[in-house]
Amino acid sequence: RRAGLLPAVPGARPAPAPHDPRPHLPEAARHRLAQLLADRAAPTASGRRGAAPDLTELIPQWLATANRRGFRAPADLVPPLLDAARARTDLRPQALAFAGPLGLWLAALNPEWRFALRGGAGGSLVPDTGDPEAVGRLWEEGLFAERVALLDAVRMRDPAAALALLTTTWSTERAEDRLMFLDSLRNGLGAEDEEFLEQALADRSRNVRATAAELLSALPASAFAGRMAARATSCVNPDRTGAGASIAVEAPHECDAGMQRDGVVAVPPTGRGERSWWLGQLVEATPLGVWRERFGGRPAAEIVALPVADDWAGELHAAWCRAAVRQRHPEWARALLGEPSAPPAGTPGPTSIAERSKLLAVLSEAERADWVAAFIAAHGLSEAFQLLGVCTVPWTGPLGRAVVDALDIARDGGSYPWSFSGVMGLAERCLDPAEADRLEVLTATPDEQEGASPGAGGYWSEAFQRLVSTLRLRAAMEAELT
Repeated sequence: RRAGLLPAVPGARPAPAPHDPRPHLPEAARHRLAQLLADRAAPTASGRRGAAPDLTELIPQWLATANRRGFRAPADLVPPLLDAARARTDLRPQALAFAGPLGLWLAALNPEWRFALRGGAGGSLVPDTGDPEAVGRLWEEGLFAERVALLDAVRMRDPAAALALLTTTWSTERAEDRLMFLDSLRNGLGAEDEEFLEQALADRSRNVRATAAELLSALPASAFAGRMAARATSCVNPDRTGAGASIAVEAPHECDAGMQRDGVVAVPPTGRGERSWWLGQLVEATPLGVWRERFGGRPAAEIVALPVADDWAGELHAAWCRAAVRQRHPEWARALLGEPSAPPAGTPGPTSIAERSKLLAVLSEAERADWVAAFIAAHGLSEAFQLLGVCTVPWTGPLGRAVVDALDIARDGGSYPWSFSGVMGLAERCLDPAEADRLEVLTATPDEQEGASPGAGGYWSEAFQRLVSTLRLRAAMEAELT
């Protein structure tokens, strides 16, 4: 009373968190996670990172391994884990999966962690998808993340049942929720989804309409794909007027109501011409198999190598690139990428590294790694950062050796070591830890060469020491989670 405060009326205790049946972490792994989450090492006064591993950059890999092994998060480390995920969006899918039902339970009680309730489905434990009553109850009453997880689980087991579940509440869902639910249909996409997706083309949300159109274009036998193919083939045809084979292009002169209903955006971005904008969207949504038939049975590599009239090659090839990525078509992706040793300007497909990265993601893991290794061997590391980002971790032996050899060549050439800091950071996370012993020889400080950057040898030595230390730490982390 003297302090001027009265005791608050106690509220009801929350219901206990749901049970998590996953096994506990080994004690060594638990200590390692606590160390990773607590690391707040600041850079030195000189700005140099030093030879010590950057622990915070190893959190994603640790979480991925722990999730793959099926462990659950220690209860006392879930709050700092959610704090880390709040600060770094790239951690959220793996962090929420590892935090499990306790993470969602805590997020419902702390406004600072509310992102977990909408940020992903990884932490949700779904009921037995064979129990219609439990599925229906969770679909009607669950949190958004739980409903996404449920839809994904049902979709994996029975695509038709998942579609039926989605249709029961589709008209009452919010636009952003409809978009996320629609994305779940990518798994098991088939002809039975066509009617629903056709209806979604008339959705009031532009993003939902665009996603429905994208999914329909991945169904080559759909009515949508047929409509887009008819429009595209009226614009792109073999040119039979000249002596040799070539491609003639006549871009659309208008974007009619039918095109707009099928997802073609009428107004182009600033700096783009209307006709080229419309043409690109039509070709992008056309099944790539149409072009083999249109060009006399030629394979993709021959079609993309044909000359294109009136400077339409860039627009046409860019649209084919987007179609290959959307339709996950390895033959076309391979043809548009061209030979890795060829200079970008000399390839039939995209010249930008960003487009090449997307095409690479369509190929198998082994082919992707081999292509990037050959690219690095021919062109060095100056443009390889994005390409390396789509390669599977850990890098294959040939790819890892190509990266290390290129770094060694750059060091011997007297290059600025900080110019390769991004690739070096990737190498720390992506090289096979078994390479550590082989790299030991690169940790020595090389002799200063004439014309080299002052002090570059010391920086390179420090960077390779950090690389070796990080690889050995990753090996230890892997062993602790076994």
